[in-house]
Amino acid sequence: MSRTDHVLVVEDNDDDYETVTEAVRRAGLANQLRRAISGTDCVDMLLECLQHGSTLPALILLDLNTPSADGRDALVQIRENTTLLTIPLVVLSASANPRDVATAYGNGANAYHIKPVNHATHLEILQTIFAYWLNHAVLPTHRSLSK
Repeated sequence: MSRTDHVLVVEDNDDDYETVTEAVRRAGLANQLRRAISGTDCVDMLLECLQHGSTLPALILLDLNTPSADGRDALVQIRENTTLLTIPLVVLSASANPRDVATAYGNGANAYHIKPVNHATHLEILQTIFAYWLNHAVLPTHRSLSK
């Protein structure tokens, strides 16, 4: 991935995060993973990138149900910032609630996936997400876009 060097993963569950790291390895991606365990941590990390002129993530993988400000709050805050609007944001949540799905898309999520219980299926979905967003989709370059 030459666009940017990292994927921001918002995930408080260690097992689910390990599945993400395994999917990145299996997909052969060179991207680093940066982890936030809450919506608050996610927003803080993105604002820090903007303040310091650091490279923004190529992709944000967002769990909705995290401690502190959850992923729902983070999604709203991210999409309110015009500099962050073009970062692909994929929700990966255990919630199959139609209200959560509608709210996520209404607040600017680019995709919504339900975390499967089966580990192999979870890996397959993650590899598909990474392949699409990091290898196939044409994305803008997010190098030091601070305003």
